Amino acid sequence: MKFSNSNRNTQINKITSTEFDLLIIGGGITGAGIALDAVTRGMSVALIEMQDFAAGTSSRSTKLVHGGLRYLEHLELGLVREVGREREIVHNNAAHIVIPEKMILPIIEDGNLGEFTTSLALYVYDFLAGVKKTEQKKMLTKEETLQIVPLLDSPILKAGALYYEYKTDDSRLTVEVLKKAVEHGANCLNYIKAESFIYENGKVIGLNAKDMLSDITFSIHAKNIVNATGPWVDKLRKADHSLKGKRIHHTKGIHIVFDKDRLPINHAIYFDTGDKRMVFAIPRQDIIYVGTTDTDYYKELENPNITKEDVQYLINAVNKIAPAVNLMFEDVKSAWSGLRPLIHEEGKDPSELSRKDEIFHSKTGLISIAGGKLTGYRIMAKKVVKLVAKRLAEKEDREFPKCQTKNLRLSGGEFPFYPDMSNLITYADQKYDEIKQTGISVNEFKKLFYRYGMNIDKVSEKAFDYYTETRNTGFSWLKAELHYCVTDEAIATLSDFFIRRTGMIFFYIDDIYKQINTAADILSEFLNWNEKTKQKNIDELNLELKRATVFE
Repeated sequence: MKFSNSNRNTQINKITSTEFDLLIIGGGITGAGIALDAVTRGMSVALIEMQDFAAGTSSRSTKLVHGGLRYLEHLELGLVREVGREREIVHNNAAHIVIPEKMILPIIEDGNLGEFTTSLALYVYDFLAGVKKTEQKKMLTKEETLQIVPLLDSPILKAGALYYEYKTDDSRLTVEVLKKAVEHGANCLNYIKAESFIYENGKVIGLNAKDMLSDITFSIHAKNIVNATGPWVDKLRKADHSLKGKRIHHTKGIHIVFDKDRLPINHAIYFDTGDKRMVFAIPRQDIIYVGTTDTDYYKELENPNITKEDVQYLINAVNKIAPAVNLMFEDVKSAWSGLRPLIHEEGKDPSELSRKDEIFHSKTGLISIAGGKLTGYRIMAKKVVKLVAKRLAEKEDREFPKCQTKNLRLSGGEFPFYPDMSNLITYADQKYDEIKQTGISVNEFKKLFYRYGMNIDKVSEKAFDYYTETRNTGFSWLKAELHYCVTDEAIATLSDFFIRRTGMIFFYIDDIYKQINTAADILSEFLNWNEKTKQKNIDELNLELKRATVFE
């Protein structure tokens, strides 16, 4: 079955007429990982998401597949080992969107870490995470640090360290996992809201759901149901009358975006804020983003707010470590905000709460999972699916293989070679040579290549056809990309495209203003929108743009 809303009625009929081995509520990275793990072990799987896929935490993170260096401070050695070793697995399986990134860690006077403690921490980090030799840490003098990042020229700078993490696009990673799950037979639908659970003899056997696009309600039945809704986990636990003991503690993190000419760095920096926290400044094409904050959050979950105080906190942190840049509030191009669904621990500040995942078992049979990190999504999925497999084996005398995802290339990542960066760059150049006659620049093409990986051919072929018809480069590539996202990535709205599938609201917000009306016209053609629906989509996207640029 295609991963598209063009056959939505067929998909809904399928999920309403089947009793699944596993129904997953939540289409973020955790739910997506569970779907892929389960379906590749031979289970029948359905997944529903009340918004778009990755619309919650999984599109609003720091966009790093990282090993959790700061967890060493809390002596969470097992967590560092686990997620550190997962980084390379995730990279190998989705090399087009999980890319090695050099990190510079400035060592400053009165900072969290001195030279000796930094060296020791990075040594332990490299050892636990199994970091390959070419990416192991290197200690730097002050002069060497300034050669790499000149703007760190501050009286408080003492030395530095270089190590590696992996940057990603979190929502694209989620979508690539889901596409692979659908390829193996999973049924995954966005804009389906779980309304209430269905019980039989005190056990949960299904749920009543609502299609948010048509307002139609229906029932879905499954032998096992997993609640992987991130910040909403406790809402479903409460609906199941199983919200007891540990609960979710929401903390908010924001990121702010600058033009690269206002914060000219070529390598990511991980630095002190001055209040025992650390933040990242990460380059991405023509912009730099800085984050994240970590504050308690108690308001509505769908759209966590961004305050001027949040923004100023990060500006001050940058200006402290790099006073010469003198960033101002007006320099902020945009921002985004997301929630961390952490496990509550009495008496701890937000930054001290563990990022470990936890599974909750209800007497009704509902399984809920919360906490965890983007990097560890595959490990979390493995734990949940192992539990489901055990249940099915006991009840039905069935056998399931062990986890199949360690060496399973995700959609777009099925390169016919070892996916190191030199091979990827060469391959991207070859693909550009095949399509450059459409007039697209090499920089614009590479943005698309590192967005879609091996699936770039599907976009390129359509772009060539549209260009042959119109001789309009920008229009042809926009229409080709929209066509691919409609037919292969299940978009249903303008916001799905500009926020989750392309990340343009985070990285290229100015381009949205230029393309919004044209994109709306194209999607009206592809999705049969009337004028009212088209305008509704434009209005919703404009509201998202306002949230990203106007702060409380």
